[in-house]
Amino acid sequence: MTSTTQKRGHAGHHHHHNHDNTYLVSKNKNDAGVRITRIGLYVNLGMAIGKGFGGYVFNSKALTADAIHSLTDLVSDIMTLATVSWSLKGPTSRFPSGYGKVESLGSLGVSGLLLTGGFMMGWTALAAIAQQFFPDWVEAAAQWGLVHDHGHGHSHSHSHIELGPNINAAWLAGGSIIIKEWLYRATLKVAKERKSSVLASNAYHHRVDSLTAFVALLMIGGSNYLSNAAWLDPVGGLVISLMVIQAGWGNTKAALLELADVGVDEEMRQNVTRTANKALRGSSLPELIEIRRVQGVKSGQNYLMDLEVAVPHNWNLDQTREVEELLRENLGTKVRGVKRVRVRFVPRETDSDFNDEFIGPDVSPRSSPEPEDEHEHEQDHRNGHDHNHAHSPISNGVTKRR
Repeated sequence: MTSTTQKRGHAGHHHHHNHDNTYLVSKNKNDAGVRITRIGLYVNLGMAIGKGFGGYVFNSKALTADAIHSLTDLVSDIMTLATVSWSLKGPTSRFPSGYGKVESLGSLGVSGLLLTGGFMMGWTALAAIAQQFFPDWVEAAAQWGLVHDHGHGHSHSHSHIELGPNINAAWLAGGSIIIKEWLYRATLKVAKERKSSVLASNAYHHRVDSLTAFVALLMIGGSNYLSNAAWLDPVGGLVISLMVIQAGWGNTKAALLELADVGVDEEMRQNVTRTANKALRGSSLPELIEIRRVQGVKSGQNYLMDLEVAVPHNWNLDQTREVEELLRENLGTKVRGVKRVRVRFVPRETDSDFNDEFIGPDVSPRSSPEPEDEHEHEQDHRNGHDHNHAHSPISNGVTKRR
């Protein structure tokens, strides 16, 4: 099976929800791509736990924030593993478009947790910075229960000790850089061998993680070795928390748009159009068939595509059916993620679009005569029902002749 892999957008930080998890959910454990992707998942788990514990023990806001950042990939991968069996299920009478939106709902929940964690971490970092420079404000905020002062807001010198992270936190940040850089290079090597943009995207994720760990290392080292620079560590935590918030918001926005059935991106439409035209060129009557419009929606990892195809007006049902099966077979096998292909045939001589399928806003009970007639019919029916109830065939055994 030939597969065309779509590139995913990276607006500032990576949006894992849009990330193709083909290698993560594959059952072929001997495949190099599957193996390196699974290793990345386990590394994210270990690093999230290690950096979270280290950030707490060594009093480093930057390291704790980086631990939350490590969770951005981890929770998305776990969400994918938990929902993929549902999202890939076939359609039913109750869910005619399949179960892909289950993954979108899961992503929305995970993104909400990321946003909450990012805001909490950012607020903690801001409070620590304020405690360094504005102790009176922190004391006032503590009285309102907005922050925890711990009784150190009065003393600048004491807050230096409280804010400064232990230098041992740098070992965890440095180790994170080394491990993530190795994962970046190992994943990119397999990606180049396979010419896989999916694995290349995974490699990019590892590189971003190593860069955030470098930010944490820089802030931890600076707050320890520079005089009066204990504020650098919470600043690093604030920077990383903003990256977590950006990722969480990006994923939340993507999930909400999916649930609202936003159209697929331009790249996907071009891939479908290109594959469909290539399939038609291999048919016996390519000059008589024209792909006019392509649209679709994303449902989890599934793409539900609609095509408008122009054919001669005198074509019969068998001819259009043959074209429909040709397009469905080629798109389903050559464009990754396409799970449904719906084809709408229109005469070549006419100009139309998908909006023609919608009932216009001018059709309403007040503007259309049918509902008024129907209302009169219901009134007549009620009157007739009262009359027939007294003379019904059930009660008197006589059938009314018309």
